[in-house]
Amino acid sequence: MTGAVHRGVRRLRIGAVGLSLLTVTGCTTTGVPPPTAQQPATSSTPSTSTTPQPDPETSTTLRQPVLIAVAGDVHFEGVLADRLRDPGTALAPAAAALAAADLAIVNLETSVGTGGAPEPGKRYTFSAGREAFTALSAAGIDVASMANNHALDYGRARLPSTLRAARAVGDSDPPLAVVGIGRDEDEAFAPALTEIDGTTVATLAASLADQDPTADPTGAWAAGATKPGIAEATDPSRLLEELRRADTVADVVVVYLHWGIQGESCPSADQRSIAAGLVAAGADVVVGTHAHQLQGDGRLGRGYVAYGLGNFAWYSPGTGATSRTGVLTLTVRPPVERRGRARVVRAVWQPAVIGPSGLAMPVAAGGADGFRERRQDLRGCAGLGS
Repeated sequence: MTGAVHRGVRRLRIGAVGLSLLTVTGCTTTGVPPPTAQQPATSSTPSTSTTPQPDPETSTTLRQPVLIAVAGDVHFEGVLADRLRDPGTALAPAAAALAAADLAIVNLETSVGTGGAPEPGKRYTFSAGREAFTALSAAGIDVASMANNHALDYGRARLPSTLRAARAVGDSDPPLAVVGIGRDEDEAFAPALTEIDGTTVATLAASLADQDPTADPTGAWAAGATKPGIAEATDPSRLLEELRRADTVADVVVVYLHWGIQGESCPSADQRSIAAGLVAAGADVVVGTHAHQLQGDGRLGRGYVAYGLGNFAWYSPGTGATSRTGVLTLTVRPPVERRGRARVVRAVWQPAVIGPSGLAMPVAAGGADGFRERRQDLRGCAGLGS
């Protein structure tokens, strides 16, 4: 990172699967089991932004804000598969806004590694080699959630391979933290802790996706006390416990969820209830995917919520709704004291569309107005403030 846009070194050192601790100048990261600012670099890409009103309780903070960029679902199926032949550039055409942030987070919606076999009866099963992790890291992504309904598409037999690859990329340069999956429940729910010039950001992930066992086995993939799997939070008690624990050691807490109803542009009543509970428990930012299209983003009490980030690297553009996407970059002001609350002071969408390449590409200048109008509509049906 350069001093003008990023404080410290661009690549944050993040422990794979929330275990390892590495250090570089300006930024350090670790994951826990007990428990990772300004505008992005100048670009010709149109953007839509929201500037929430200042919070007088924290307006005297001395620490600089941090930039957190979030994007949606990523996999390497179909037209995207060949891009892993060169993982160093696989996502490069779409990743400028992610690489410009202090911390970038996405959902990796595929099984990763070798071995195993497609889950019987599952309509869509996604698979990628360990190069998928390398591709995310090379694109400037710092944390990837695997708490979703495709992480174990090739069964638990593949999971040891997945976890080995995640640890390896956590120790690589640049590193990537993989959250929401692990050797047991403790590891699956452990957050990635990222230090950015004295501000600690905790990123947790969990899945609340389809739970009908006749249609999707995700519920059976839950990690247990001695069982590997994903962080599954249909019963949110463990997620809330980890969130409260993270809030005692981090200045900013981000929760990335796989939730909601596919194909719906407005969040469900369950999503809205869960988001309110997470914010009340200490989450500063709550974001999610699974609908495969954008849902509203905006202020919810003391927190900022983006219910649906859409697809980001996806094998098919689908309809107009499922092709709309982008990167949401949040400028977050840390609290003055640990017991205070961080606050999102600016929210900027870099609008994009999924093209024939499967990558999210910036919209033409004239498309930003339509994106902005659609964003306002989605915010309204989500019941969020600006």
